[in-house]
Amino acid sequence: MTTSFRAFPAVTAPPLPSLGPTASFPARSPSLPQRRLCKFGVKCSYAEAGISDDSRSATIDVVADVRNERIVVLGGSGFVGSAICKAAVSKGIEVISLSRSGRPTYSGSWVDQVNWVPGDVFYANWDEVLVGATAVVSTLGGFGSEEQMKRINGEANVVAVNAAKDFGIPKFILISVHDFNLPSFLLSSGYFTGKRKAESEVLSKYPNSGVVLRPGFIYGKRRVDGFELPLDLVGEPVERILSAVENFTKPLNALPASDLILTPPVSVDDVAYAVVNAVRDDDFFGVFTIEQIKEAAAKVKV
Repeated sequence: MTTSFRAFPAVTAPPLPSLGPTASFPARSPSLPQRRLCKFGVKCSYAEAGISDDSRSATIDVVADVRNERIVVLGGSGFVGSAICKAAVSKGIEVISLSRSGRPTYSGSWVDQVNWVPGDVFYANWDEVLVGATAVVSTLGGFGSEEQMKRINGEANVVAVNAAKDFGIPKFILISVHDFNLPSFLLSSGYFTGKRKAESEVLSKYPNSGVVLRPGFIYGKRRVDGFELPLDLVGEPVERILSAVENFTKPLNALPASDLILTPPVSVDDVAYAVVNAVRDDDFFGVFTIEQIKEAAAKVKV
């Protein structure tokens, strides 16, 4: 049996239609395709011993769906963002990071495989950042005054979501936060209202592909001013203990703010690999709890 292949020109699928007008950005079309379809012609011929090969065998056309992932990580040089960049690179995903600090000061083989772009989401040149992307991942968030928290947790993400939607990016992934069963007066703070505003924007602009991850306390090795804080030395054993007694503590979950004590921490690697799962799986969308984040990470964390 002999097999030969001949390639046909790639066919590009059209971008997803916009679900509604956006006020901040003019309409544009994606500059690069987000999915490439390759068509191959296959010629197979069969011959028994002593019988010549029939070179006139019919050609069979086979259409293969080949997808090259390219993600933009907002805040990619931060604690969670860098873990996402590292995990994505390890799975063969092309990564662009947009953050104020640009390239991190530490080294690593994966660091050299990321395109580090310095910039502010409010003043970003989206034509350069989003070109050819298949997903945008936002780790934007922080603490400060009420106005500062509303701006960085809410408004910055809203700007990013609208930019991504305007450029035809098919998926947006937001790293949000668990509400810890806090009383309403605490959830009305700028931190939580900003996060929920960002969530609402993602789910409204991307109803069938938007992803919101709600982790609790995230642990791992965190770099601060050149020093490495081993948060995993505390987070990992606490996660194991709380996970082991979870069935016994469930009756306490109805108590206000009980999750501050009873919710297991989440490894930054689990958050990162859950993002990788979201990037790869078109059926992965919606709001994901802590347990669901761990389950999603386990599917790709090999």
